[in-house]
Amino acid sequence: MLLEIKIPSVGESVTEATLGQWYKKNGDFVRKDEPLFVLETDKVTLEIEAEADGVLNITVAEGETVAIGAVVGKIETDAAPEKAVEPEAKEKPREEEVKEAAAEEEESVPEKVVVKEEEKIPEVGKIPAVAEPRKAEKILSPSVRRLVAEKNLDVSKIAGTGPGGRITKGDVILYLEHAAPTAPPAVATPQPAQPHEVTTHPDKHITRKPMSRIRQRIATRLLEAKQSTAMLTTFNEIDMARVKEIRAHHQNAFQKKYGVRLGFMSFFIKACVEALMEFPELNGSIDGKDIVYHNYYHIGVAIGGERGLVVPVIRNADKLSFAELEQAIIDYVTKIQENKLELADLEGGTFTITNGGVFGSLLSTPILNMPQSGILGMHKIEDRPMVVDGKVVVRPMMYLALTYDHRIVDGRQAVTFLVRIKEFIEDPERIMMEV
Repeated sequence: MLLEIKIPSVGESVTEATLGQWYKKNGDFVRKDEPLFVLETDKVTLEIEAEADGVLNITVAEGETVAIGAVVGKIETDAAPEKAVEPEAKEKPREEEVKEAAAEEEESVPEKVVVKEEEKIPEVGKIPAVAEPRKAEKILSPSVRRLVAEKNLDVSKIAGTGPGGRITKGDVILYLEHAAPTAPPAVATPQPAQPHEVTTHPDKHITRKPMSRIRQRIATRLLEAKQSTAMLTTFNEIDMARVKEIRAHHQNAFQKKYGVRLGFMSFFIKACVEALMEFPELNGSIDGKDIVYHNYYHIGVAIGGERGLVVPVIRNADKLSFAELEQAIIDYVTKIQENKLELADLEGGTFTITNGGVFGSLLSTPILNMPQSGILGMHKIEDRPMVVDGKVVVRPMMYLALTYDHRIVDGRQAVTFLVRIKEFIEDPERIMMEV
């Protein structure tokens, strides 16, 4: 029996997608719920899993643009696992066959990263990056593993451009070309260009890399925001001392009780919700000649991923506790790492928070996430001399930036909104800390 592998619907507004990468090769035996390939749309990147056990028959190559509902392969469900076993594997000792069989079950899973316990929960939604080889174990596809073994390569020196930093066959070939330009080609058959691979110009001074669909979408939306809104940014600075004290004092008890760390983001989400209740224009949007006021608070939190910035939405943030807010952020980070983010996770936001401080930014002007009318930019906490009660003292300070749509938000409203955020963060008991 042949089971068709179709491109699923990921949202009403999405009509086509790009087949980013196959985790298995043609003829491999796959198991039900095992990830088969990465699908890239202009909004999300997600993995498509096998619906049954069987032998894989690929009909659409990596890098191809496919319509929703298109058939990209088939699974021969009546085939036995032995049909997909390579001839050379039968010549190996039984002990090696058992070990490789166990490994084969994990080969299609995206790169697994071993992270220290204290690194598992990001401070404010930034995806942790693990650079040291001993802290990360890369899982290679069969073709990549054979090529690496054949050329006796050190995989820690190969930069992966696949999902989650996964090493593709193209990455290995590119590495071989740069490491040994005079060596014979690594493979006899040219591989089709893939959207996640780079092409190096012969003069070595130019590298051309196609934009992913998500990056294209980001570029379009940012340009649209610049051209169709009256964006203006106002700034303020916040003394983070009290929040840091509360976190330090209650962190252990909070984590023990709720199973998550207490980060800064939950404080700012709570503060924003309170301020948005006072200034509903910043929680609204323009629809034609009307202003739409939202009587709910769906807060988007910008998270940097391998393929670009995405803004998953925490719905009804006003009804969630500090622990629930922190857990929601962690859940989204995990979904992004595992390519499980859904289109519904990105829709319906009424206000956005972005934290450039995780990258070391001291000050920036965020761009509106349309059709929203406001976005709050957090930044790096830095010790600076401040005058307090007539004395110069060192305080942990953070610059805040609020970008707003001046068409519906007056300057007075925007400035006062930012002052409210400052008041809530510097006196966090006002937002009913739950520890």
